[in-house]
Amino acid sequence: PILYSYFRSSCSWRVRIALALKGISYDLVPVNLIKDGGQQFSAEFKALNPMQQVPALKIDGITLSQSLAIINYLEETHPNPRLLPQDPKKRAQVRMIADHIVSGIQPLQNLSVLKQMGEKKMEWAQNCITSGFQALEQILQHTAGRYCVGDEVSVADLCLVPQVANAERFKVDMGPYPTITRINKALLELEAFKISHPSRQPDTPAELRA
Repeated sequence: PILYSYFRSSCSWRVRIALALKGISYDLVPVNLIKDGGQQFSAEFKALNPMQQVPALKIDGITLSQSLAIINYLEETHPNPRLLPQDPKKRAQVRMIADHIVSGIQPLQNLSVLKQMGEKKMEWAQNCITSGFQALEQILQHTAGRYCVGDEVSVADLCLVPQVANAERFKVDMGPYPTITRINKALLELEAFKISHPSRQPDTPAELRA
């Protein structure tokens, strides 16, 4: 497999965690979203992913984009360890939390949106994340065990950790979100989350390395 990734992309990080958890080795091709006006806009990369976004994963003779589609493919082709619970209610909760983050929070504060916000980008990002986290904190108080849903790592957790990192980057006060904070801390102790961390990627700038 070949993963096209950017060290700081939260969508790429989700996929890196999934690959690490499932023990799938891969080659990483960095796509710098800022350098050269954004390498994702090159003709070469557009041919690979018409949406001109990372991640993209070449695997088993196909090229997939969109982090959840990639993770679902990995789940179906490499079922162990599982990232979706067997219980239908818990599985639905995992998908609900993942969608809440990947549809309701992350796209509103990603690079392409922030570029258009100009001087207000920090305030915009904080508002988007805060309103999303207020809801998420309430949801997690009903679903969480050690992790987002019960005590097994799931797709929801793969979405949570990169989003908390974004929140910290945009200086969001995490005080009102003790459940999110507790789960994030527990997840960051796991090896798959450590090795996939933005501070430990081949394309991480020297000053941001762990």
